[in-house]
Amino acid sequence: MSIHTRHKILFISSWFPNKLEPTNGNFVQRHAEAVSLLHDVEVLHAIGDFNQKEKFVFDDEMINGIRTLIVYYKNSKNPLQNFLRRMKAYQLGFKKMQKPDLVHGNVLHNNMLFAVSLKRKYGIPFVISEHWSVFQEQNHHKISKSARFLAKKIAEKASFILPVTENLISGLQKLGINTPMKVVGNVVDTDLFLPKFEKSEKFTFLHISNLIALKNPEKIIKTAIDLHQINAYFELQIGGDGDLKPLQKMIHLNNAESYIKTFGMLSLEQVSEKMKAANCFVLFSDYENQPCVILESLASGIPAIATKVGGISELLNEKRGVLIEKNDSHALLEAMKNVLQKNVALESSENLRKYVVENFSKSVIAEKFSEIYKQALMK
Repeated sequence: MSIHTRHKILFISSWFPNKLEPTNGNFVQRHAEAVSLLHDVEVLHAIGDFNQKEKFVFDDEMINGIRTLIVYYKNSKNPLQNFLRRMKAYQLGFKKMQKPDLVHGNVLHNNMLFAVSLKRKYGIPFVISEHWSVFQEQNHHKISKSARFLAKKIAEKASFILPVTENLISGLQKLGINTPMKVVGNVVDTDLFLPKFEKSEKFTFLHISNLIALKNPEKIIKTAIDLHQINAYFELQIGGDGDLKPLQKMIHLNNAESYIKTFGMLSLEQVSEKMKAANCFVLFSDYENQPCVILESLASGIPAIATKVGGISELLNEKRGVLIEKNDSHALLEAMKNVLQKNVALESSENLRKYVVENFSKSVIAEKFSEIYKQALMK
């Protein structure tokens, strides 16, 4: 391990867990926690609250050893007014923080104009981690002209852009962004996500997400019902922080309660318990960047079946799981059947875990960021 100078790093993000959206941007929080192994990290976030009477409310606390200041501003129906209030919230919050050597921003969104203003005013360099799937080439049609223009302007001032996948790098470059880029992936708590070698008798497929349409939870359930007619010896566990009612109704209508179980929102500890008990993770999304759940499943020693979208094929190969085309329910059925009947040769749990430990554990990601901070501070 190389010796590092400890720097003061301020994380700001367009998305960060808060009382209104408890899981939003939790991958950013994990990046901050990784960096805090080698540097002095503080987090500043601003978010609008429609139900708030006061103009600004400061929520300043230590979370997992990191000082985290969330400034809630009174939200309005006027986007420009909200943007100005958000910038004001950042300014007020910044006065309460230690002055950083470098700002680590997240997501090329108008919030990052605050990082640009700090650079202009104090000469503080900034880097930006990018997680937003709208920058993938197939989603470019969803970006407004003004959002494109803004992303380019902010990127020009950044020392580095650090997308979580190669796929996102090519998408950003196609938008004409020429800032130096390096992939630094998401981080997994490899002390929490560990393999468990005694599994239950019944083979368990697991799906955890926010259950929104693009995750296709209904199609996963439908496929499990079809699979049950071929081989009844499995269980599907499906849930997360989303609407379970339509899923439960579907399970009930198909008399599938005996082998399809639902669950609600979980803490990270509970997610790790579910992963340990499962045999295979299933993700049938229309698009993704670099899903933390796949890294967590591999760290738990279980393979994954997933769609070949975004950066997933950068993580999964035929040894770590099964890649299928999106929207292809027949391919999903075949993949689940083949994994269940052990017709695919997959890596051992130890090797699945080793891959994550060597590439996505806290210490590895902290080293990668540290190296980049060093270069940004020398520019």
